Amino acid sequence: MKKISVKTSRPYEVIIQRGGLSRAGELISAVTTSKKCVIISDDIVAPLYAETLERSLSQSDISSSLFVFPNGEQSKSLSTLGKIYDHLCSSNLTRSDFIIALGGGVVGDITGFAAASYLRGLDFIQIPTTLLAQVDSSVGGKTAIDISGGKNLVGAFKQPALVICDSDTLKTLPPQTLADGMAESIKYGMIKDSELFDLISDHDLSTIDQVMDQMVYTCIDIKRAVVENDEFDHGERMLLNFGHTLGHAMEGWHNYTNYTHGMGVAAGMCIMSSKTAPAEVTERLKKCVETYGLPTDTEAPMAELLPFCATDKKCLSDRINYIVCEKIGCGEIRNALVSDFNALMEG
Repeated sequence: MKKISVKTSRPYEVIIQRGGLSRAGELISAVTTSKKCVIISDDIVAPLYAETLERSLSQSDISSSLFVFPNGEQSKSLSTLGKIYDHLCSSNLTRSDFIIALGGGVVGDITGFAAASYLRGLDFIQIPTTLLAQVDSSVGGKTAIDISGGKNLVGAFKQPALVICDSDTLKTLPPQTLADGMAESIKYGMIKDSELFDLISDHDLSTIDQVMDQMVYTCIDIKRAVVENDEFDHGERMLLNFGHTLGHAMEGWHNYTNYTHGMGVAAGMCIMSSKTAPAEVTERLKKCVETYGLPTDTEAPMAELLPFCATDKKCLSDRINYIVCEKIGCGEIRNALVSDFNALMEG
């Protein structure tokens, strides 16, 4: 077992342990005295892991009910959120009880937002079952849903009470879902750690499990340090958005269907690098991205992507923050007029 202590406004631990899901009840009992919770999951993850979690909770005398919604980004919506609220209400959950997010980034995001807002806030536990959620979205306290105007535009900062990362759950992931997590892992290497980038470059989807625990730990530890320095995303934390400004635009252009977050981040990093980084950096990045079957470019016309960028959370008035990596392992936040950013991207 490895532990990472995240010292934010609400400190908590991230536990990285194979087989951790079957110990969830014991691990959760160490951070709460509550004996009642609601598990929120999707229709892919719940059939795989909900029974194991429920059994573990029961062994620790924690009663639970399960709410399951359809998988996919389209479910990260006001409609699903309302159904979650209804289930929490019918379960008679009180402010002394807690919610568990069992699943990937969509599950974690919407569950966290429900926890931040229902009864004006109650505890929640993250049990991420995708690589993307383990290395990125489960840590740091960002929660959100999507609306018609864009991705993650309605949300709140809500730190979890505990995060349990069980690498064994990654073995059931389809190759594309595992690759999505690799996009975020590559991002961490690009912005902060050239040795991590080298480690990832030396493997592929068939061999990455050999170093999975090391990679997950390193990615989370990088995010821990960034979040502790800038919990509410006013400065250094913006580095974590490398590839995301264009990536979110690509997801929106595809109407959040048949185009994953990881695909957007991968292509977004490569396109941004082609505009701002030396050729050798861009080529190394593209080669690494291609190794994991991820895209390095997009079919979407840049002129149609830029309006999505203009509504991104990283825009402030008529200016936009964006991230560049002129060297591997060294990210930099830049700020420009939206018009100048558009000219750069179209150039």
